[in-house]
Formats: sequence, structure tokens, C-alpha cells
Amino acid sequence: MTKKKTTSFKKYIRWFWGIVLGGVLSLILFFMLASWGVFGALPTFEELENPESDLATEVISSDGKTLGTYAIQNRKPIKFKDLPDNLINALIATEDERFYEHSGIDFKGTARAVVKMGKGGGASTITQQLAKNLFTKRASGNALKRIVQKAKEWVVSIKLERQYTKNEIITMYLNTQGFLFNASGIRSASRIYFGKEPKELKIEESAILVAMLKNPRQYNPNRAVSKKKSLIRRNVVFAQMAKNGFITDQVKDSLQKLPLKINFTPESHSDGYATYFREYLRDYLKKWVKVNPKPNGEQYDIYRDGLKVYVTIDSRMQKYAEEAVTEHMSNLQDYFFTEQKKNETAPFYDLEEEQIEAIYKRAMRNTDRWRGLKKSGASEKEIEASFKKKTNMRIFSWKGDIDTIMTPLDSIKYFKHFLHSGLLSMEPQTGHIKAWVGGINNKHFKYDHVEQGKRQVGSTFKPFVYATAINQIKLSPCDEYPISLYTIPQGKYGIPKAWTPKNSGDNPLRYKGVLSLKQALANSVNTVSARLIDMVGPQNVIRLAKASGVKSRIPTGPSIALGSVELSLYEMVSAYGMFANKGLRVEPMIITRIEDKNGTVLTQFTPKTEEVMSEESAYVVIDLLKGVTTGGSGIRLRTTSERPGYVTGYPYGFQNPIAGKTGTTQNHTDGWFMGVVPNLATGVWTGGDDRATHFEKIGKGQGASMSLPTWAIFMRKCYEDPTLNISKEDFEKPEKEISIRLDCNEAKKPLEDKEDKKPEIKKGDIDF
Repeated sequence: MTKKKTTSFKKYIRWFWGIVLGGVLSLILFFMLASWGVFGALPTFEELENPESDLATEVISSDGKTLGTYAIQNRKPIKFKDLPDNLINALIATEDERFYEHSGIDFKGTARAVVKMGKGGGASTITQQLAKNLFTKRASGNALKRIVQKAKEWVVSIKLERQYTKNEIITMYLNTQGFLFNASGIRSASRIYFGKEPKELKIEESAILVAMLKNPRQYNPNRAVSKKKSLIRRNVVFAQMAKNGFITDQVKDSLQKLPLKINFTPESHSDGYATYFREYLRDYLKKWVKVNPKPNGEQYDIYRDGLKVYVTIDSRMQKYAEEAVTEHMSNLQDYFFTEQKKNETAPFYDLEEEQIEAIYKRAMRNTDRWRGLKKSGASEKEIEASFKKKTNMRIFSWKGDIDTIMTPLDSIKYFKHFLHSGLLSMEPQTGHIKAWVGGINNKHFKYDHVEQGKRQVGSTFKPFVYATAINQIKLSPCDEYPISLYTIPQGKYGIPKAWTPKNSGDNPLRYKGVLSLKQALANSVNTVSARLIDMVGPQNVIRLAKASGVKSRIPTGPSIALGSVELSLYEMVSAYGMFANKGLRVEPMIITRIEDKNGTVLTQFTPKTEEVMSEESAYVVIDLLKGVTTGGSGIRLRTTSERPGYVTGYPYGFQNPIAGKTGTTQNHTDGWFMGVVPNLATGVWTGGDDRATHFEKIGKGQGASMSLPTWAIFMRKCYEDPTLNISKEDFEKPEKEISIRLDCNEAKKPLEDKEDKKPEIKKGDIDF
């Protein structure tokens, strides 16, 4: 009996070990089959070396700051050396305590997870999670399929451990993690949740990000429903760090008492700085990739290939420019809103009811709503009716977006009340664009008033008339001319009728006496500009303007002397930069170089230059323009009066040499200011969407009120930042002696025959 029991026991023992051994062998066979690709292809050696991952193209400013990205996923890879120790320690303590001890699989952790049925924590190592991020992408909901996926992840984990160092695995893992809110990878997460680079993260900030690794939605610090869980999970990270010896219990206790704090800085295209510039750059890059293929002939994908685009924009100056536009335009808009309350046809002047209706109808047709309904087959009557039905919407205000209920047509009428502005700043010597503000808010107003918009430039075009006269017939700023009415007869220059421009204002003495050219330009005297263009001819002025950087068509009539030319701010700043650069035009540049994801330079950009006028003539024009800011329409730059209740006042008090010119078009529709110091040329335009949208009177509608303040605020901010080195010095004189008289206190030449003497300019005489 005992013998039979012993035999039976041995039989059970054999069965037990047979099952165990069979299970182990089956497990080994299962993983061997997985490694051989029986359950699906595994990544090749090349794929392990270069795992597929969508990398954002990064736009990097001249001072090394990321301005934005173009991406499917906003992923900006980072190197291990740029990760702070507190982040690495928090990661290892929380996600994989034995990371530096295992070879991809933590068998101890796996056994614990099996015994405790997962209640004692997961068993996935950092390497396994990386394998999942890279090659599994999404876990299957089917249990059997998930087991197969898990086996493949184990195999890939071991391969990754053989292929990469531990530090490289940590870096790859953090680069592939998602954190919601367009934050793909640790660098994007650091910038979006804390507004800083990972290297700058504090330990409590690193802990918040590590806490999110378990579930970025459930433990997200920016979601109201998950903030409490985020705080609890962050404190678990501190506890794990203390448990693993990275911090003391005392430090842990003090850290756990800290409130949950983030600095949420979203990074969509409509957020951040230089939004209008980035849209212009995107269009440029789409063209660039077509003519700059990869070595294998394929086209670069700006959303996936991780290009690095180094641009000329300075992030500090861009910030100051956007702040300046906001400060002035928000104030100016208040005055405009107040004025429009008394305007029966607000926000328009001098329009009949049918003309206003046509504007609104045209605006409706330009909306996505109209195009979408048209595409879906709706009739025009149905579409128009939809614009009169109230709906939920978010509208712009200078105090922040407003959620409201209104009809789409009413929203169009509301938005038509807003004044718009553009600012462009360029370094004349290099052509580098340093700041680009295309409008007041890219999210609500997409139209770029720097490069897309072309408006009449008013008196800001007059310097090209004066420059032509100075460059060709050596007129002096001190030369005097009558300010009486001047007529160019019918037929001359092809004009259909005689042209007799008037000076602005209603002073009866505005046509009496004489003025020097310096005084005439400073005060924008139209009759003197008419005399000058008749002396040199419109075609010669056009040639100078074109050589200076104007690309748009310029009418051939003499009225261009008063600014009846539609140009972009981009063209104007480019042209004014030539005067500051001693007559040498440098074509504007926005990019210095483009690199691939590995840092290989694909294209290096160099400036293109062209001599437009003599150094002496350029210096004389600058001397003329300096007169505008010392005794003309730009004198506000010199005063310190706050002038409460009057737009932005004149609290600027600049004392350094500034060459500038204001410009105001008919009915004060457009207000311009162009201002130049030795190493920076900056232009500002301000106006309504429609030409009938403007201030009723010139006091607030002139360039000196609408645009000069933005320029002044911007420059003041730049001067307050000594790291920018914006010049306060005078413009450099030519080395050779200047042959043109600049000191108007010297003995004056008699005025005789000035009114009748109009030198003939032949084509061969043009030297630019």
C-alpha cells in the first residue's frame, strides 16, 4: 500500500515538473517564434537605428529661441545632455527602479506583477515602453493579440538594449512620449506646460511631467477635472524618489506641500510669437522643398522630417514689436469705438447704404461658412439666411476672447469695426528681418499687413522724389522753393488733364513764401513735391524706387509724388533701409540656414546687394529725414507730454538722431510711419480693413497719431534692452568731403529763377 502511494506521488511530481518544464519550454518557444517574426514582422536593424517618428520642423530665432514648429506631432527631439538630473531621477524612481540593472526585461518586476495580479505596480520597463512607443503605437483591445504584442515588445526591448546605451534609451523614451495639448516629447511638454527648456525645469516641475507618463489625460495638470489627481500622482513621484535615495524624506515632505503650479504656454500656429511671420515662412518652405530634394530624390516633408530653420527674427525684438502693437492699437481702438457710436453708417464714412451692403455681402462670400455651404449644394438664398441665425461663437476683443451668441452677419459687422496694423523691422546692413507683426491677432485676423497688404503710402513716398533730385541734380536740403500752387499741364507725362495739387490744412498762408527742401519734407508740403517731380520726371523717381526694393507696379503720373502708390510695408522698409546703408540696397532676408534633423546644413543663405545711389546722396536724404523728427510731422518723438485723453500721447522723449517720415492718405484712410536709426529700419502701417473705415478727422487719423506711437513704443523697449545694441549714435558721414551743402546757416544762394529753371534729365544721366 505504501509502495503504491509512493509510486502515485512520484507520478504527480513528474506531472508537475512536466507541466512546469512544458510551460517554460512553451514560453521559450513562444518568444523564439516572436523573435523569428512568426507573429508579424519585427523591426529590422535599420529600423532600430532609425525608428520612424514624426519630427516637427523647428523655427529658431537669431538669438537661439524656438519661435514655433510645423508638425503633425509637435515633437522636438532633445539630447541626453539637455535633460536635468532631477527629471532623470524622477523617471527612474517612478517608472523603472532597476533600469540600470536589467537588460530590457525586469524579471523581478514581472514576477511581482504576476503574483499580485498587477496591483503592486506594472512590470513594463522604460525600454519596453520605448518599444511600445516606437513600434506598437497602439495597444490592442483583444487579450490574445495584446499578449502577442507584449511578446514582440519584449523581443524589441532586448534588441534596443543591445543597440543603444541606457542614456540613449532614456532620451528616446522621453522624446517619444505624448503629454496632450500638442506636446509630443519632453521638450514640447516642458515648453508648453512650463514655458521653458527642459534643462531649466525645477524638481517639482519634473515630477509633474513624470506623473503624467502613467496617463497624460488622467493626471494632466491643465485639465480642471484631473488637477487633483495630478497633484496626488506628483506626490507619489516624490515618495518614489525618497524611497530610492534621490532625495531625503525631509525634502520629500517639503516638496509634497508645494501647490501644483504650471505656466501653460500653448504652441499651436495661432499661439506664441511671430505667428504671421511663421505663416509666411511656411509658404516659403513649401516652395523650397520642391527645389531642394533629399539625396535620394524624395521631397522633404516640413511636418515630419525634423528640419531646423534658422531665421533672422530676434525673439526679443519680436516680443517688443508685438507688445508695442498691442499697447497702442488697444488704446487707439477705444477711441475709434467711441467715435463710431455717433456715426450712423459705422464703421464707414462717405458710403451709401447699398455700398455698405455690398461690403458685407463680399465679406460673407469670403468666409469658410459660405464656401462650405456652397460646396454642400445650398442655394445663395439659403446661405444668406444662415448668416442671420444666431449661433455660439467666440469673438476677439482687446481684453480677451469673448464667448457669445450672435448671428454670423453681426459678427462680420463687429469685426469690421477693428483697426489693423503691421510692423516690420530690418537691419539695413544685412537685410535681416528682426521683427514681423502682420496684424493685431492671427487667430481672428489672418490677413498679413506686412507682405500681403498693399495700401497707398502717402507722404512716405516723397523721400524717393527728393532722393532722385539730390542724386541726379545735387540739390541741397537748404535750397529754397516757393510753396505757391504749381501746375503740371495736361498731356505732360501722359496726364489727361492739368494737375495742381494743394497743401493740406486750411491756413490761408499755406501758399505764401518759400521753404527749404528740409522744411518742405518735414512738413509734407505737396506743392514743393510737385515741383521736384516735374524737375526730375516721374520715370526717374520710379527707377530709383524700383532699385531700392519696390516690386509693385508704380503709376507713371506725377501724382506719385504725393504717394498715390499702393505698396506693402515689406517693400517700404526694404527701400528705406537703403538710405541708412549708404545707398547700398541689401535684399531682405528671413532665413540664414536650413539644417536636416542630424544638423547637416542643407542651404546657407547669403544677402544680395545692389548699389542704388551714391553714399553722399544717401547721407543727404538721411539728413533731410532727420529734419522730420526734429521740426516736422515726427516731432512727437522728441516730446515727453503724456497728453492724457489723446490716443497714446507723446511720452517718448527720444534724443538720439532719427530719420523718419509720416504718411497719411486721402480721408486719412491709411496712417504710416517710417523710422530709421543707423542699424535698424522700422515701418508701421495702420488702417481699417476697408478704405471707408477711418477716423472722421485727421487729428487721430494721421500717421503721426495712428502709427508713430507704435514705432516709438517698440524702439523704447528695444533701447531699454542693452543686449540688442540698437544704435543711438548719429549716422556715419561719408569719408569723402560732402559737396552738397547741409548747413543751412551758411551763406544762401539767391533764389533767382528757381521757379522757372527745371533742368532736363536725360536717360543717360541716371547713375543708379
